Amino acid sequence: MTRKTKKELEEQIGSLYQASKDLVGDFSLETLLARIVRLAQAQVQAEYAALAIRNEEGKVTQFIHSGMSEEELHLMPHPPEGKGLLGELQHRHEVIRIPDITQDPRAIGFPRYHPTMTSMLGVPISTGEKILGQIYLTNKIGEDQFSRDDERLMKTLAAYAAVAITNTQLYENVLERDKTLKQRNQDLTLINELAQGIASSWDTREIMSQTLKKVLAYLKVETGEIFLLDRGGKDLRLSLLRGDDFDAFYSRTVFRVGDGMVGKVAALNKPLVVYNLDTDQRILRPAIVEAGFVCQAVIPLQATREVVGVMTLSSKKERVFNARELDLLTTIGMWTGTAIQNAQLQQQTKHIAVLEERERIGMDLHDGVIQSLYSLGLTLDLVKTILAEDPDESLEKLNYATDSINSTINDIRTYVADLRPRQMQENISFKENLEILLQELEKNAKIKGSVVDETGDSLDLDYHNTLTLYKIAQEALSNTARHSKAQKASIRIWNEDGKVYLELKDDGQGFNMDKIQANLGHGLANMQRRISKAGGDIELDSKPGKGTRVVAWILKD
Repeated sequence: MTRKTKKELEEQIGSLYQASKDLVGDFSLETLLARIVRLAQAQVQAEYAALAIRNEEGKVTQFIHSGMSEEELHLMPHPPEGKGLLGELQHRHEVIRIPDITQDPRAIGFPRYHPTMTSMLGVPISTGEKILGQIYLTNKIGEDQFSRDDERLMKTLAAYAAVAITNTQLYENVLERDKTLKQRNQDLTLINELAQGIASSWDTREIMSQTLKKVLAYLKVETGEIFLLDRGGKDLRLSLLRGDDFDAFYSRTVFRVGDGMVGKVAALNKPLVVYNLDTDQRILRPAIVEAGFVCQAVIPLQATREVVGVMTLSSKKERVFNARELDLLTTIGMWTGTAIQNAQLQQQTKHIAVLEERERIGMDLHDGVIQSLYSLGLTLDLVKTILAEDPDESLEKLNYATDSINSTINDIRTYVADLRPRQMQENISFKENLEILLQELEKNAKIKGSVVDETGDSLDLDYHNTLTLYKIAQEALSNTARHSKAQKASIRIWNEDGKVYLELKDDGQGFNMDKIQANLGHGLANMQRRISKAGGDIELDSKPGKGTRVVAWILKD
C-alpha cells in the first residue's frame, strides 16, 4: 500500500478544507448530501460512495449514492437497508476499514444484481454523542484497500459534514416552523373572520352560508352541506348546500342520529373522514359516489358540548385532511354551532316575547277598553229604558256615555302608541329623550309631565346602559298612561354613590302592592329583566289613592 508524502497529505487536506468550506453555506439538504458523497469519492479515489442519514430511531431517512448506474439500481430488488456492516456504524462512533467485505463475519451479503464490492471504509458523521449518519466508501481504485491516510481524511470530511448537515437541518427546521406559523396565522385569520361575521348575526341561514363559503374556498373543496338537528333531537335535516352536483346530495336530506356518516358524527360528537366513498358502507347516498366524489370529511357543529348540527365537506379529488385541518374544522364547528344555537335561542325568545305581548295586550284590552265598552253598553241600555219616563236623567246618562267614549278613544290611542314605541335618539341628550316621551304621554293620555336632571348632563354610562334606563322610563310611562288615571307625572335623574338613579312618579290612583302582577303584568317583569341584565336593580312603591313611584339604578362606568 503506497503512503502519501507529508506534502501530498497537506495539499490534499488543503483541497478538502477549501471544498468543505462551501458545504457549510449550502442550505439544501439534498444538494448538500450529494456534494459530500462526490467529494468523499474523489478525495480517496473510491469506485462507489454513499451517505446515509438516520432519524432518532436509527431508521435511514435519506440514502445518497454515487458510482452505480441507473440500470444497476433498477435491477436491484431494494436499496440498501442499513443492515450488516452498514448497520454496525449506526450505533458506533468507530471507523470501519476492511480489505474485503465478503470475508468479514459481520457482512450479510448483497442483494441480487448488486455490483461486486471488496474494500470498504465507513466513517460515522456525528456531533457530540449523536450520530447523524454515515459515509460509506467501497472499492479503492488502484489499491487493495483504503489507507490510514484515507481514514484520517474522511474523519476530517465527516467533521465538516456534521457541521454542514446540522446547519442545514436547523435551517430547514426554521423554514418548517416559519411555514407552520404562517399556516396557523392563516387558520387564525379564517377563524377570526368567521367569528366576527357569524357572531354578529341572528340569522341562522346567514351563519351557515358564511361558514360554508369561507371553508370551501379556504380548503379548496367542491361541495359542503350543513345538517341541523330537529327539535326532537332525533333527525338531522339538510339545511344548506353549497357547491356542485345538487341532485346527488339532495338524493337524501334527512338522517337519523347514528345512521350513516352524518348520523354517526352527530352521535359520537367527533369528526370523521372517509377517503374511499365507493367502498364505505356508512355512505348512504350512492348518488354522490356516482357524481365522482371520492372523499368526505364530516364535522360536528357543537355548542356547550351538545351537537346542534353536522357539516360535510366532499371532494372529487383524492386528498388527506391532516390533523391541523381537522383541528381547524373542529374549532370552526364549535364557533358555528354556538352561533347557530344563539340564533335559534334568539328566535325562540322573540317568539315567546310576541306571545307574551299578545297576552299582555289581550289582558289590558279586556281589563280596560272592553270593560269600558261593556259598561258603556249597559248605560245606553238604561237610557233606552228611561228615555220616555225621565228625559233629564237620560240626557245625563248620554253625557256620561259621551265622556266614556272619549276616554276609551284615549285609551286606544295609548295602546296604539305603545305598539310602536319610540326609539332613543343618539344625537340629543338623555334628558331631551325623556322630554319627548313626556310630550307623547301628554298627547296620548292627557297627563302632563316634567323632567329634573341633576346629573349635569353627564350620565357616565355607555350606550347599552343608557338605553336600558330609557326603556325602563318608556315602560313605566306606558303603565302610567294605561293604569294610573293620573293628572301629572315627573321624572328625576341623579348620581349618587357611584350609581345613576332614575325616578318616575305620578299622582294617579295607585294600587295595592300585594296585587302588583295583576296591575302591571308583563310591564314590570320587562323592567326587572332589563335592569338585572345591566347589573342594576329596580324598586316600586304604590298605595291605592297615593300614586306610584318607580326607582331604577345602574352602576356608573
